[in-house]
Amino acid sequence: MKKSIVGILCGGFSSEKEISFKSGYNVLNNLSEKLWDSYLIKFNHNKWYVEDKEEKKYNFFINDFSFNKNDLKFKFDVIFNAIHGAPGENGQIISFIELINLPYTGSNSYSSALTFNKRDCLSILRNYGINSSKNYYLDQDQKINEDEIVKSVGLPCFVKANRSGSSFGIYKVYKKDELSISIKKAFEEDSQLIIEKALKGREFSVGAYRLNNEIKVLPITEIISENDFFDYSAKYEGKSEEITPAKLDDKNIKKLKELSIKIYKILNLRGFTRSEFIIENNIPYLLDINTVPGLTKESILPKQLLAANISLESFFNDLLKEALNKKN
Repeated sequence: MKKSIVGILCGGFSSEKEISFKSGYNVLNNLSEKLWDSYLIKFNHNKWYVEDKEEKKYNFFINDFSFNKNDLKFKFDVIFNAIHGAPGENGQIISFIELINLPYTGSNSYSSALTFNKRDCLSILRNYGINSSKNYYLDQDQKINEDEIVKSVGLPCFVKANRSGSSFGIYKVYKKDELSISIKKAFEEDSQLIIEKALKGREFSVGAYRLNNEIKVLPITEIISENDFFDYSAKYEGKSEEITPAKLDDKNIKKLKELSIKIYKILNLRGFTRSEFIIENNIPYLLDINTVPGLTKESILPKQLLAANISLESFFNDLLKEALNKKN
């Protein structure tokens, strides 16, 4: 049987590109060589190229997602999207892949763009009864009114880049006179900010995915950060305790699972996702949704799969088969 050619998108032009490369390599190393002929499609320093397991590079042609190898032209049969941030998680590259009718893993371009925009996503979900923290919007060309911000969300609060991930561009603020510098730093990541009331409670991460039209929820992870919040070093440098499955009562586990499935359906998501919640006074509040969550060895979702006795190889195989079957 002829093997399908898989292109694993990784890299990008956001602060998350190095994490994306790690995710891409982890996917490449866990795909069955019996089923797939797999390559990385890397976007680095404004250049696209294809790379195999031996790190040999080939010219990539983005117009039809093809590459040259040994003087022969090959086209990818299916794309595995592992780009965190732009242009993968925000739907940009997916919209082009849809245009050329190429199968791919993960959510469609519209759902990806929506979930990547925290302000828009939380606003829509609030209309469906999904709780989120009090927030305040700020754009780069707006005048900063610190008194208005404090009156709106209180202190402490979080200043967040609206379109970013992996905790880039997020700062916790305790005093009004700290707002200005935190806002300035966050604007280095994005021209739009969302400033949120800091919730007090336990933080949980819920992985979900769809296979054969059934939405499944993985064992829930509780996140206990050594730092002030679950920032980059807590996520990727071991400065947090991640308990999977979470030590949580059945009632709250049921709440989080039902909420994750509800959100998945409302936003018409596809493939694997990860939603972040804080439970404060027994009420779950949605923090964020990741449609291309990390797949590095340090990432949460692979640990949730392990707790569910699902190997990365079988999971990735199923995602790719689902993508190919969806086209057919």
